Order: sequence, then structure tokens, then C-alpha cells
Amino acid sequence: MDRPRVILVDAGEPTRDILAARLRMQGYDVDVAASPAEGARIALAEPPTVVVADLWMPGISGVQLCRLLRSEPATEHVPIILRGPFTSRNRFWAERAGATAYVPKGRMGDLVRAVSDAIARAPEPSAFFTELNGSHLDIRDRIASHLDAALFESVVASEVRALSMSGEIERLFDLFTQLLTRLTSYRWVGLYVPPSGTAPGRFGVHAHPERREAAEAEARTALKIPADLGLYRVEDEDASVDERGPRPIVCPILFANAPIAHLALGPCQSTESNGLEAGDDALMEIVARELGGPIKMAMLVEESQRLARTDTLTGLLNRRAFSASLSAEIARSERHGWPLALLLLDIDHFKSINDGHGHAAGDIVLAKVAGALVKESRNCDFVGRWGGEEFVVGLTGTSLEDARIAAERIRAALQALEIHSETGARIPVTASIGAAGWERGDTLDPLVERADHAMYAAKTSGRNRVVLAPPRGAAQESAPPAATTHAPSERAS
Repeated sequence: MDRPRVILVDAGEPTRDILAARLRMQGYDVDVAASPAEGARIALAEPPTVVVADLWMPGISGVQLCRLLRSEPATEHVPIILRGPFTSRNRFWAERAGATAYVPKGRMGDLVRAVSDAIARAPEPSAFFTELNGSHLDIRDRIASHLDAALFESVVASEVRALSMSGEIERLFDLFTQLLTRLTSYRWVGLYVPPSGTAPGRFGVHAHPERREAAEAEARTALKIPADLGLYRVEDEDASVDERGPRPIVCPILFANAPIAHLALGPCQSTESNGLEAGDDALMEIVARELGGPIKMAMLVEESQRLARTDTLTGLLNRRAFSASLSAEIARSERHGWPLALLLLDIDHFKSINDGHGHAAGDIVLAKVAGALVKESRNCDFVGRWGGEEFVVGLTGTSLEDARIAAERIRAALQALEIHSETGARIPVTASIGAAGWERGDTLDPLVERADHAMYAAKTSGRNRVVLAPPRGAAQESAPPAATTHAPSERAS
């Protein structure tokens, strides 16, 4: 049986011969290398069982030697034990370089035991890679090449991590593609962020404008995206217009060791024998490894923005967010002359619901009303909780007469809701609705005020009805009596 072979890299310290003798005494064959370059050449020509080297040596450090041997197929699994002064920083550097163990100098017994432990845990060597790597390339050139690769990886990782400041997933993806097109050529790149909590799934594709549909189809297939999930596009000539290329590269994006997204790249056809632009697989591994943090940060920012805009109980826009949306629509109407209407509704006898069935039942009623409002509204409309049991609906491109029709549809839908208490008793729900139409010169407050007066008129004239606010010039403090009332054929008690 072959004896374990140890390469001892030592720049000529007095203890070198003593340590070599001690290791031979334990039954090891020991090759002593007087320099790191010599030790690396010996190891690559005939991989040993263990390498022992100093952390700090002239010319080539133990960290550089360790990185070189770890990156070569012949020696990537050879245990490497580094030794040096006992400091936490030295141990940290040794661990990050890939050393199997770090032993302080002067602890020869600990070093011998570390060699024994490393041999016991080492995998079987590969003769295939031993033969392949017995080359005579200059060790310093190899180390320089690996250091350049490490520097490139560090710079790319830093650029990807800087995307943490993007704020939103869509903006992050846009900035990411701008970075990626500077690093490699591709036909398309896709990012899929699955649904999480209340956040919907996100799917983005960057492609050449002439390859839009084909790129989207390839990306959906590679990332297994449902056909009904919409996407956001980044389109420019930075992406290749090539129609064909090698199979896509797909990488999971992890955060805290859990997948939070998936990244896919459609490479360009290359003259290289492997069919890929050199380094695409490695590059994708780097960016996928670093992209998890920025994506998680963007998700947290979006969630905080959503919470700041959303009523927690109903999921609707809160008062501040609704006011901002309505102000923006008023500005559009003022600029383009588009019609706009506002509905303000109040749940009838809501205090009686809370008193008779409990506040938990009242919360259920609020949530059910919110759901009905969203269902009965168009995608271009926006719905909010104004406060308490009051809700608001902004109807874009809608005249006052059309708003009346929409309000009647909402009133009937609320009256038809089937809501039951914990005891099984049905909780009847109706609402009084005031509708106001935007007029030129209106700002937020006058429009809301007219809708509020109309809602009050609906309350005082019997509830469960729709009241239209009169034109602005006719609206007075006594507006409720002058408002136009539209009552249902049957009143709720």
C-alpha cells in the first residue's frame, strides 16, 4: 500500500527539517519545497495526499498557493494545511482561501494531528486529472490568471450588489440588464420572481425589439412561467438579434439558502467548440449568487410602499393613497377634458352590526364590501377605504349619468351579499351612495365635498340608495335636499 505523501512548503526556516523528520516518523513520504512556486509545480505534476505551507511567504503567499491548487482539477480536493502566527485574521484568511485547517506556528503536535485528520477525510484522488495537469506552465502565470479571475468576480459581485439601491423589481431588472450587456452577449435574459405573500409573481424579459415574441416564448419555457402571467419588457438593441443559440442557462437565485427567484440567459451562437461565449456559465453563477440580496431588498421596499398605500383590513387603497390617485386623475381630466366621477358610500347601520354581532363580524362585513367594490369596478377604476365604514370609488372616463348606473350596480351587489355571523344569523348589508361628477376647475376637496353632501342626502332620505350631487354652482350648505335621489324599489330597514 502506498504511503501518504506530504508536500512541505517552507522557505528555509530552521524548523523545516525537524518538521519533515517528524512527519516521516509518522509514516509519511515528505517532499520538501524551498519555495511556493516549487511546491506548486510538484503538486500539479503529481498531486500529493496533503500540502502543508506557510500562510505568509516571500513572492507567493499561502493564500495565493491555496487558491491556485483549489482551482486546478488535479489538486482541487487535496487537503491544504496553512500555518502561521496565531491571530483571528490569519485564520479567517486561511479559511476563505480554502484551507482545510490553520495551525499556529510552534504547535508541531497540532500540525501532525491536523495532517492525520485531513488524510482521513480526504476523497480518493483522480488519476485522470493527474495526467492532464502535469504541465510545465509557469506557476506565477497561473497564479496571476487566477488572481485576475478572482478580481473580475469581485468587481462583478460588487456591481450586482450595488443594485440593492434600485428600489423596485422592474427598475432593478432594467439596471441589471444594462450591466449584463457590458459583460457578455446574449439573445435574451429573463428574471422570474414567484409570488410571495400578497406580492404577485413578476416576470421580466430583455430582448431585441425584433425578437420580442420569440424571446418571451423561450424565456417562459426555460423558466416554466405560466402563460397567463404578464411580463414587463426591456427592449433595446443591446440584446442580440440572432434567431438561434445554445440551450438557455438557468440559475436559481437564493437568499438565506432559500430560492426567491430564477434567472435564465439565452446565449448567442459562438464559434467556440462548446457553443457558448467563454465564461457565460461561470458569469451566470456569479450574478445569480449575488442577485438574491438586491431582489430581496427590492421586494421589501415594494412591500413597505404597498403597506404605506394600503388599508390593512380590506387591501384597498388607504385615504392618502386614494387622494393621490384621484388628484392625478383630476389633473389628467383638466388637461384633456376627460370625464371623471367619484362615488362616496357609507355602510348603513354599521354601528348596529358591531353592537349586535361583534367587531369581528364588523370586520368581515368591511372586507366583504371591499371585495364586492373591487369586483364591480373596472380595471381602470380605483377603490379605497375612506375611513371607518366609508368607501370611495374613482370612475375614470365616466360621466355623472354613467356613474349613477355604476353606483346602482354596486348598491345592488352589496344588498345581495350573503354574510353570516358566528351564530349563523344573516347580516344584511346596504349602503348609501353619493355620486359627484368632476367639473372644470375642480380640485380634490370640492369634488369630495359634493360627493359627501350627496351621500348625506342618501342617508337622510332613507338609506340604501344613490344620490347624485348637483352641479357645482348649485351646491350649497343645504345641498342634500337639492340632490337627485335614486332609490331602490324596496328599502332595507
